[in-house]
Amino acid sequence: MQDDPQRPDHADVDPATGHSRPPRREFKARGSFVRRCETCNLPALNCLCPYKVTADSRTRVWLITHPLEHYKPTNTGRLIRDVLPTTEVFTWYRTEPDERLLAMLADERYAPFVIFPDDQADYAHRVVGMERVAARQEEGRIPVFVILDGTWRQARRIFRKSPYLAELPVLPLATERLTRYRLRKPASEAHLCTAEVAAELLRQAGDGEAAERLDDYFDVFNDSYAASRRHGKIETPTPAMRRLRAAREDEA
Repeated sequence: MQDDPQRPDHADVDPATGHSRPPRREFKARGSFVRRCETCNLPALNCLCPYKVTADSRTRVWLITHPLEHYKPTNTGRLIRDVLPTTEVFTWYRTEPDERLLAMLADERYAPFVIFPDDQADYAHRVVGMERVAARQEEGRIPVFVILDGTWRQARRIFRKSPYLAELPVLPLATERLTRYRLRKPASEAHLCTAEVAAELLRQAGDGEAAERLDDYFDVFNDSYAASRRHGKIETPTPAMRRLRAAREDEA
C-alpha cells in the first residue's frame, strides 16, 4: 500500500478531524527530559531569547508546514517568524486545505511564488527567476515566497498533492551556498534548511538587512542547540551573538 501523507507511520489520528497527530514519543526520542525555555523551546542552558530580533522586508514569507514539523525542536521555520513578524504559517493537510491560505493566495495584493526545484519537465512552463519577483514589486504587489516546510519527501508531497499550488509560478533557489545546519543530517550539503532558504531568498530579493539578521539568528540557534546536545554552555559570545545583541540595543 502506498504511504498516505495524512497518516505517517507511528502517528496517531484524531477521530474528530481525521488529521494525523504527531507521534507521542517525539520528544522522548530527542530528549524530552531536557529543561527547555518555554518561549524559544531551546534547552535553557543556551536560551535563544536574548538574541531575538526583528526586521522589515519588502517581500513576505509564507510557510506551508507539514504537521509533524511543528513538534520538532530542530525545526527552523519558526526562526523566520521570530525575525519577520509578517511571516504566515499554515499547516498542510492533503484533504483539507487551510481556508485562510486559499483566501490569501487569491488576494491581488500578493504575488506568491512557490519555492521548489526546477527538476521536472511537467511544470517547466511555470518556472521563473528572481527578475519576476522584482517585476511584481514594480507593479506595486507584495512578492511572497511560499516555502514548503518539511523533509524533502514531505515537501514533494505538498507540492504534488496541493491543487491550489498548481498554477503558482515556481521559483527555484539558485545558489552556491552550502548548508551550515548541524542538527539533522541532510541528503546533500546543497540542501539548505528552511531558515537558510528564506535568508538566501531575502538576500537575492534585495532585503539584505533582513537576510543578515535571519542568518545570524539561525547561526545562534544552530550553535546553541548543538552545544546543548553536548551539555555545554556557550560562555564566549559568537560574532553572530554580538551582532544580534547590538541590534537588540538599537531596537530598545
